[in-house]
Amino acid sequence: MVANAAFGLMLFDLLIHFLMLSLLATGGAISLAPEMHRYMVSETGLLTDAQFTSSIAIAQSAPGPNILFVTVLGWQAMGPWGAFATTVGVMAPSAVLTLMVNRLSLSRSDTVWMRALREGLAPVVIALMLATAWILSESWWGEIGVLALVVITAMLTVVTRIAPVLLIAAGAVIGGLGLLG
Repeated sequence: MVANAAFGLMLFDLLIHFLMLSLLATGGAISLAPEMHRYMVSETGLLTDAQFTSSIAIAQSAPGPNILFVTVLGWQAMGPWGAFATTVGVMAPSAVLTLMVNRLSLSRSDTVWMRALREGLAPVVIALMLATAWILSESWWGEIGVLALVVITAMLTVVTRIAPVLLIAAGAVIGGLGLLG
């Protein structure tokens, strides 16, 4: 019974720690790796240094989102419950914040500050898409097809109401079929 209580308390502490960390994750969860290391290796001893490093390496080499390393760290530390705690801890605050902002923006879509926010963020989103295109196709800039795809995507983003995720998916299909190279 004591072992179960200790496990539960440690699991709760892990969840709370990752919830707090998620609120600091500017630049993605990987920017929090040093603090995760301090907490999981130095402070609590849940992982060894080698386990921590290999968990990140395994997750980064696997296909899927980069955030998977958090799940692998939790799994290594405390099994399936640890994976659940670390993943929920990192993902829940940003998901809840996004839902709250979305509800607020829908209920007050005609206010001056909401229009200003949308119009102010539009150039930021376009710039981030262009920066992503630059990074992902850095070695292919000599190819006119990639340049054309980037320009067309940027223009469609500005001129139409097509969801950016659909444009990204179209680019993935075009690239996957090898139509540009």
